[in-house]
Amino acid sequence: MKKGGGRTSRIRRRKRFGKAESRGGTGRGLMSKTSLQEGQLVIALPESCLLTTDTVLRSYLGPYIAKWQPPPSPLLALCTFLVSEKHAGDQSPWKPYLEVLPKTYTCPVCLEPEVVNLLPGPLKSKAREQRTRVWEFFSSSRDFFSSLQPLFPEAVESIFSYSALLWAWCTVNTRAVYMKQRPRQCFSTEPDTCALAPYLDLLNHSPAVQVKAAFNEESRCYEIRTGTSCRKHEEVFICYGPHGSHRLLLEYGFVSPRNPHACVYVPKDILVKYLPSTDKQMNKKISILKDHDFIENLTFGWDGPSWRLLTALKLLCLGAEDFTCWKKVLLGEVISDAHEKTSLDIAQKICHYFIEETNAMLQKISHMKDEDVALINQLTLVETLRTEELKILQASTEILAGLQTAFM
Repeated sequence: MKKGGGRTSRIRRRKRFGKAESRGGTGRGLMSKTSLQEGQLVIALPESCLLTTDTVLRSYLGPYIAKWQPPPSPLLALCTFLVSEKHAGDQSPWKPYLEVLPKTYTCPVCLEPEVVNLLPGPLKSKAREQRTRVWEFFSSSRDFFSSLQPLFPEAVESIFSYSALLWAWCTVNTRAVYMKQRPRQCFSTEPDTCALAPYLDLLNHSPAVQVKAAFNEESRCYEIRTGTSCRKHEEVFICYGPHGSHRLLLEYGFVSPRNPHACVYVPKDILVKYLPSTDKQMNKKISILKDHDFIENLTFGWDGPSWRLLTALKLLCLGAEDFTCWKKVLLGEVISDAHEKTSLDIAQKICHYFIEETNAMLQKISHMKDEDVALINQLTLVETLRTEELKILQASTEILAGLQTAFM
């Protein structure tokens, strides 16, 4: 591959049937024409092919951005450019790229409210926060959009609608690569680190691979190098990072099956569900967990309950006579066999609760798929997530059963 040439001779596009928005190895993909070794350069996109805020500033939008106060965010600049270029249709030089982008996305912000209600509790809350954040982004940008009226014969309200901005926001959020830009006074102080890289969209995600991706200041190309070998005619994958299923769905709109980083989160209300309501020290225990950062990220994974979850339960299970030992619990010390057994029993009850809830939700999803064909793609996405979590919980309950036998 020539330095800075942006050639892609080592890989070729695989024609596959699938949803354009798929990024988890079930949609479009690229196959290797030759065997690839660790550290080998597989893609180099020249800077001129990248869509960045520099691209926007050099366009017809540049003067409007430069004079707008308060300065717009880099994200707004990119989203505005995408909406405007999409509106231009055949007249846009970016038409080939825009045409291969998904028409719709499956990030939670795009899901129907009745589908969002089917998500696990912690993800449901984040989905609603995401929807609020995008709506506020749109509302706060309306005056800037109005300032662009001289550029269009049509009313800007019909061009820069919420649905149009939502599409652009999802495009940047799901597809941008990290590329830090120099600070500029015409933009707000928000980080300017997003670049859209045509052609890289064809690479699917796999949690099983490793890659090195970055902009090369010498070649002035965005480069991807393999971190793992790849055989000839195999699909070439990239990895977005060690993200669980909730993060992948929230940020990218897909779920990766058998994701080793996937887990089931235990919120505080479920954490204390099977503990004695008569425990007078419960509030103090919760306060200790919060102070020592043991109230969040409590999970079940493929390898069973996390150490954080078991530690939190061990502290919550302390009796009045052992409460002064709470520091020892946080340090991982064993208080007694009886105490260990109690915490494992509670973990098992929580696990069973989630299994029952997940099975009930899967039945509901199946029923909704039969009744509302229009939502079948969104429902299938949530069904995939819930099915994956059920498998994790089933694995966890078996592991817990094994741990419990040591105290019988």
